[in-house]
This record gives sequence, structure tokens and C-alpha cells, in this order.
Amino acid sequence: MSLRKQIWIKQIKEKFYPDTSFLKFMKDFSGLVDNDIINMAEAGIDPDVLINNNTYPISILPRTDVNHTFNLDTFETVNTLVRRPEVIEYSYDQLASVLMGHKNTLRASTGEKAAHAIAPQSDTADTPVIPTTGADNGEGKKRLTVSDILFLKRRYDTLEAPKEDRYLVLHPNHIEDLILHDLEAFKDITDFVNGTPKRFAGFNILEFTRNARYNKNDLTKVAFEDAAAATDTFSSFAFQREEVMKADGGVYMYKKENDPELRGTIVGFDKRFICMPIRNKAVGSIVSVDTV
Repeated sequence: MSLRKQIWIKQIKEKFYPDTSFLKFMKDFSGLVDNDIINMAEAGIDPDVLINNNTYPISILPRTDVNHTFNLDTFETVNTLVRRPEVIEYSYDQLASVLMGHKNTLRASTGEKAAHAIAPQSDTADTPVIPTTGADNGEGKKRLTVSDILFLKRRYDTLEAPKEDRYLVLHPNHIEDLILHDLEAFKDITDFVNGTPKRFAGFNILEFTRNARYNKNDLTKVAFEDAAAATDTFSSFAFQREEVMKADGGVYMYKKENDPELRGTIVGFDKRFICMPIRNKAVGSIVSVDTV
């Protein structure tokens, strides 16, 4: 079977983000990518407003934007060997199945890196990180409560973050907490209606399983590359759409067809991608903490 790279790459790109993915609901800066590098300008300070002013001329203050340049992260799949005898034996196109496996792996990896990047490092005035306050979940962690989400809303309100396009991406354990709190109210909290996520406390509610880990003692974010530790705990995260971005770069396919030694075809993929807060503002987390 002859593999046409452009066709396979197109299939990797097509509908890469599921309709329910949090990555569908942020600003897309892919158009700014040039050779897998993105150049962004951070907007300067907004002007003050004068009320009942009687002093003229009004002062002129320049707005100074700050330019930033970022290299897109590289995500590489481990190569897959599909032996020719196996392709002949199977009743389905095994190479097409291999393609889907690589796409799913890239999708999960980029989502995990993005969720970590969006979650704030620690609690600040602009980046709320709040602990759960509920009863024991049976595993020594305080459950997420409605009050916790309302407190996060209050922090966003204090920031004067736009009320529209706020998103809360819940960890599955936190969804469980809400359902146990009120089955009728929260049993379908992450369902979509006509392609739109459900809302609660001003947040559009989404779900993701690979949210950032936090240190349960000081509520600081664990580095993405750090191995699991006893002090780790899970979290949900929130963002306002105008404050986060994603950018897709190139997708590359590597192949070796009809290898005479391995008697098969080898394929692998690279994808360039980045996701991050734009101003490190109006991103937040709710972190599960120990009961004692």
C-alpha cells in the first residue's frame, strides 16, 4: 500500500479538536505562526477615563506593547511498524487504524500540555487558586462544593473578567462530587445542548481528565515534567476566552514503506503546537486538598 503523506497529514489535522474539547473555546492564533514560531504583542495599559474634566489639553500617553516570540512545542509519536503479512490477514485497513491511534495520542498529549499551561502557578490577585472545602470523598480529600465554584466566580467578578465566555474545566472527580451533592441538578452538567456547553455560576462547564497537578500543601502547580509524588493532588481549571490562546503549527509524517528487513511499513508523526495564557490573568484553579 502506497502512503500519500499529504492525505494522511490531512486526516491527522481534520477535526483534531473534538467539539467538547476545551481547546475549541479559546482564541486561535494559528494564523500568526511562521515556521513553527509565533510572534505576539502583549497589549499595553488601557487609558484612564476622565470624568467631568475641565483641564485641557488632555494629556497624550503612548501605549507601549511588548513583543514576545515563542517556539511551538514539538509532539512526536513513537513509530509504529505494520508488518505486511498482518495487513493482508486483517479484514480491515490496519494502517488506517494506526493513523487513528497516532491522532488520538497527539490529541491527548497536546491537551494535557495545554491544560497544564493554562492552570496558574499559584494564587495571586489575577490568578485565583482555591482549595476545595467539602466533606471527605472517602479517599482523604475534601470534595468540591457549589460554594467553591461560587467563590471562584466571586474572584473572577473581582477581577472584572468579562462575564461572557468564562469556562470551567472540571476534573472527573469534581464532577462526581457535584453529582453526589445533587443528582438532579448535576447529572448532565457536562452535556452539550445544540453544540453549547451547559452553564453553572456563570461558567461554561467542560471536562478533562489530564488537568494539572498541584502540591496539596502549598497549592503551587507541579512542573509538567515532574514525576508523581505523594504531595500531588488533582485540580480543575478555569479561563476567560480572551485571556488564553492556542496555535497549531505543522504536522509532519515520517514513513518507511516495505522495509525489506522488517517486512513492513513504519510510520510516525510530529505535531507543532502551543497553548498559554496571554496576560496570565483570569485563569484559575480549584484544587482538592486533604481533609486533615
